[in-house]
Amino acid sequence: MIATDERKPRKLKLVYLMPLGLFLSLALIFLLRLGSDNDPSVVPSALVGQPAPPFELPPLEGAGVPGFARGDLDGQVTVVNIFASWCGPCRIEHPQLVALANDARIRVVGIDYKDQPANALRFLNELGNPFAAIGVDTRGRIAIDWGVYGVPETFVVDRAGIIRFKFIGPLSAETVEGALMPVIEVALAAGT
Repeated sequence: MIATDERKPRKLKLVYLMPLGLFLSLALIFLLRLGSDNDPSVVPSALVGQPAPPFELPPLEGAGVPGFARGDLDGQVTVVNIFASWCGPCRIEHPQLVALANDARIRVVGIDYKDQPANALRFLNELGNPFAAIGVDTRGRIAIDWGVYGVPETFVVDRAGIIRFKFIGPLSAETVEGALMPVIEVALAAGT
């Protein structure tokens, strides 16, 4: 019996050390990820390389552009931007969308996410409407199908309706030039 009693304290020490070991392992993983050069705006998406999900969205009444559906993505390279009037970063990226809309080779469309129509109209009237079509996603269901984490998010869809790129966060001149345009150029050159 003495031998059994001697092992108990050792087992108890191991039980106390296991959580510490787990914590240290997680801390090491966190520090390694924190020190990496990964861009937080580039989140892997299961939809990249896949057809855009089926959807049909009504127009934003008063915006002067139609709503749109999945079939509208076929035949042209399209930039799909998920936005909302209540989204501060959407306001920051808006000039980039206006500039993209001036490129006749592509079509820029918007999905108004969980927004009040009057607020969305006021937002577009104040900043300009870069969108050739705006679909209203009042409940956010279509955005979920697109794998949206939050707004703003921007997708590049090729002529075959395949999602080629996803960008999370507000677009800047640098991200448009360095991340978005290379994908758009490849999609345009593919001539699908």
